[in-house]
Amino acid sequence: MFTRTSLAATLTLLALPAGAQVTTDAGTIDPARIERFFNQKHYSPYAGRNYPSRPLWGEIHLHTSWSPDALAGGTRIGPDDALRYAKGEEITSNTGQKVRLSSPYDFMMVADHSDSLGVMSNVLAGDPNLLTDPTLKQWNEGMNAGGEAATAVVMEMITLQGEGRLPAAVTDNDVQFDMWHKMTEIVEGHNDPGTFTALIGYEWTSNYGGGNNLHRNVVYRDGKNKADMVRPMTTYDSDIPNKLWDWMAAYEDTTGGKVLAVPHNGNLSNGLMFAPETPDGQPIDEGWVEARARWEPLYEVSQSKGTSEQHPSLAPTDEFANFEIWDKGNLNVVPKEPGMIDFEYAREALKRGLTLEEKFGTNPFKFGMVGSTDDHTGISSAEENNFFGKFPASEPGPERSDGNAFDFDGRTVKDWQLGASGLMAVWAPENSRTSIWDAMKRKEVYGTTGPRMLVRFFGGWDFVEADALGRNPGAVGYGKGVPMGGDLPPASQGAGAPSFLVGALKDPLSGNLDRIQIIKGWVDAAGAMQEKIYNVAWSGNRAPDAEGNLPLVGDTVDVAHATWTNTIGASELITAWTDPDFDPSLRAFYYARVLEIPTPRWTAYDAAYFTQADFPADATMKVIERAYTSPIWYTPEG
Repeated sequence: MFTRTSLAATLTLLALPAGAQVTTDAGTIDPARIERFFNQKHYSPYAGRNYPSRPLWGEIHLHTSWSPDALAGGTRIGPDDALRYAKGEEITSNTGQKVRLSSPYDFMMVADHSDSLGVMSNVLAGDPNLLTDPTLKQWNEGMNAGGEAATAVVMEMITLQGEGRLPAAVTDNDVQFDMWHKMTEIVEGHNDPGTFTALIGYEWTSNYGGGNNLHRNVVYRDGKNKADMVRPMTTYDSDIPNKLWDWMAAYEDTTGGKVLAVPHNGNLSNGLMFAPETPDGQPIDEGWVEARARWEPLYEVSQSKGTSEQHPSLAPTDEFANFEIWDKGNLNVVPKEPGMIDFEYAREALKRGLTLEEKFGTNPFKFGMVGSTDDHTGISSAEENNFFGKFPASEPGPERSDGNAFDFDGRTVKDWQLGASGLMAVWAPENSRTSIWDAMKRKEVYGTTGPRMLVRFFGGWDFVEADALGRNPGAVGYGKGVPMGGDLPPASQGAGAPSFLVGALKDPLSGNLDRIQIIKGWVDAAGAMQEKIYNVAWSGNRAPDAEGNLPLVGDTVDVAHATWTNTIGASELITAWTDPDFDPSLRAFYYARVLEIPTPRWTAYDAAYFTQADFPADATMKVIERAYTSPIWYTPEG
């Protein structure tokens, strides 16, 4: 691990000739040596800066009362209030509680389901034309009754949507398109370039085969004028992802605008999200891999329904893989069969993408990583001490200690198994739709499980330890390499192995930092997928063993009082690291994972606040929050 030098040692590096003795506050600074180390043309190190100086925070996956399942479950917060909340305003939750973010977001995308967008509000209101359908009449009664009856409506709605058997009255394209125009008008009213960006978008909700989650969030670079020109695609049109890509191509051809899609929740796809064939069993081909690579540059790695970075059964030596894992089944909690998990997690997909690139010449799984909540309350809720659940039934209250988040014929997922996650950070030079979308497209983004830690990650061929000394790692990072989401440039003459500059600064409201890891994946000469985790920077005086394993940082959590102390860990970590196992003939990727010290989980905050709450003994009460950067890829020349 690299640690910062003293002032005297720093002066030695920057100014003094070789062999000179160092005395504090003595010596003559050599401008040529300063230029050599900093390449600084102006006294101000920030003059002429043309790169992003801070990450912008927000999410692109929040549902409001305009999503039919959210409305059926009791959500009454619509897009307008959801966006006001994201901007930092205090609102009233669906259960009558005051709620506010710790600090505002920089951007937000309301991603209501395109299927039956806004239509269920008319069912709830008792539109007599709709209630002639017996299923809709039953749903009207259940939604108005609330509680378990409303939850049963949500479960039936999910089942019928996945089976393609929704009542025809709620699948009307003309009604949906009219509601879309109203949605874009609301979003447009909140967009304030430079202050707050309201992105236009929707969720395409494929539950192919009955609950197999193949959902995608479609993100527009455009405003209302172009977004209104083409009706959003629904699963009534098709529930096959490559048909969505066709829709995206047609949208761009028609409007001259731009869109991208973000798949999410691979851990609920029952083996379909990253399968080597289409959901309907067709083999993938060159056109398929090129289309997926073009339209899906990002992947949602963490959200309330679990984290899908890696599964512990697929990486038994990864001591931190067992984080907020939900692997009970698909969205209908249909149990998994052997082998399904192999095609559901990001790290496996990143490795598999390298093999597909060798076969087809294009890597379809060359994605960056982000986090979002997927909350269905109209309240973006990724803070452990401010978690308002996935549905109104799981908003704060003593009953959620034993409530069911999902229940399909006795196949249940408990409220306490849902996580307060996640958020996305975007390295964009300005807070605007075009700038944020462009950063997403080039994958200069990262995801966290909730905290707003600042993370820099650059790759190149000549980063050295001295590059980690300054307070402006972006300057040297962009100057000598590529940022997260990029491809390593061709190696210069005589270059050995790729090097990386990685740094993290803690969220001031969250835990100190434990360590930074760089995770490498590659395909070996025999065609086998490989991975290795390197601890590259850490807090305290710990030392890795011969295999590179690092002792745990410790634990200061007081579960009974939902408190912790930042007496362990570090406020910041930064280092330059060179791959010690590099083989220039093999394709590879690298991404950084930043871990905090243990802190209380939302369940601990609930138990401390609601004295009558009765969590089961196996309920998780602590959490190790983390960040995942987008990878940097290496491709052999030729």
